[in-house]
Amino acid sequence: MEKPLEGIRVLDLSRILAGPWCSQHLADLGAEVIKVEHPQSGDDTRGWGPPYLTGTQQAAYYLSANRGKRSIGVDISLPEGQELIRELVGVCDVVLENFKVGGLKRYGLDYESLTEVKPDLIYCSITGFGQNGPYAKRAGYDFLLQGMGGLMDITGRPDTEPGGGPMKVGVAVVDLFSGMYAATSILSALIGRSRTGKGAWIDVALMDVQVSMLANQALNYLTSNKSPVRLGNAHPNIVPYQAFATTNGNIILAVGNDAQFKRFCKVAGAPQLALDERFSTNSKRVRNCELLIPQLKNLIRERPSEYWLEMLECEGVPCGPINSIAEVFADPQVQHRNMKLHMEHPDVGAMSLVSNPVRFDDKHLNAELPPPSLGEHTFSVLSNILPERKEFIDSLRLKGVIS
Repeated sequence: MEKPLEGIRVLDLSRILAGPWCSQHLADLGAEVIKVEHPQSGDDTRGWGPPYLTGTQQAAYYLSANRGKRSIGVDISLPEGQELIRELVGVCDVVLENFKVGGLKRYGLDYESLTEVKPDLIYCSITGFGQNGPYAKRAGYDFLLQGMGGLMDITGRPDTEPGGGPMKVGVAVVDLFSGMYAATSILSALIGRSRTGKGAWIDVALMDVQVSMLANQALNYLTSNKSPVRLGNAHPNIVPYQAFATTNGNIILAVGNDAQFKRFCKVAGAPQLALDERFSTNSKRVRNCELLIPQLKNLIRERPSEYWLEMLECEGVPCGPINSIAEVFADPQVQHRNMKLHMEHPDVGAMSLVSNPVRFDDKHLNAELPPPSLGEHTFSVLSNILPERKEFIDSLRLKGVIS
């Protein structure tokens, strides 16, 4: 099928996760993504292992965010490398970078410099704290931003419980959200350019993204002027909406409305709880959760997980298991939706990745190329895009500017 971004070319100067996550999504949607890496070291995440793909030095971390790209090795610290990048910008639609603020200006690869080459360029900068402000020059990493941006203060068990204290999320959610905000912003800028003929400089800050991700918890504070606290697996605005222990494990009970609570109480053999004035509506259950939750814990602890999952499913009460990642990929729904993606790698043959979750006309949009080896496409890309510059490209190879 023809993909929506076919004909769009992205020059990707980013590394680690937020930028590559963005450009991988653009590649899945059909964009041609040229990943620019240092000729010797490449993207930092190539070495963030083990585990590594068998038979290669490509870390699983790197593989998670670089499908569909063509890697070229260019030393942008050298004048010849900078000249090459400027020539490539002239035939690209988008530049994506996540250097520190001002980091590319000394190379003449900042937004102002590159718009002299291509006035309608869409240039997306992802940084820790944005292009201005008192923290602008600081480096930003996901873990730091989860802490500074409030997420860790509302994640984890309360201090009064065993194991209490702030906790980071199990994946780099700030990077992932930043990558997706960057991708949607780039797509919006492409639409805008098609209408106005003007490009844009997109400023995405991990700190800003983390603050925006606080969502209802931010509004809980802004509305009440009280900072939310850690509740473990409980919810500040919905009750019961948390994990509960059973006789042989744990389940998640996610009651979203009063009718579901009544049906839960029926299954639990405690219809009187739904009739109790203290628990008859969600707002009352939230206010009286310290009275209700201990009773629910005692009820749910009396039976095995299988009983609750089967009976609550029959009654239309949202519930589910807490799966390991191995169990996730064995889940029949995940398998039916083909979320495990099989690709061919030129060095090792069959490999597995996680599919792009987006479908167009009931078809997954996944790029056809596996994550590239360092500099795998340098000469094929340059000879295709700059066919008249063969002597220049040969000279760069001899000087070690490209690999």
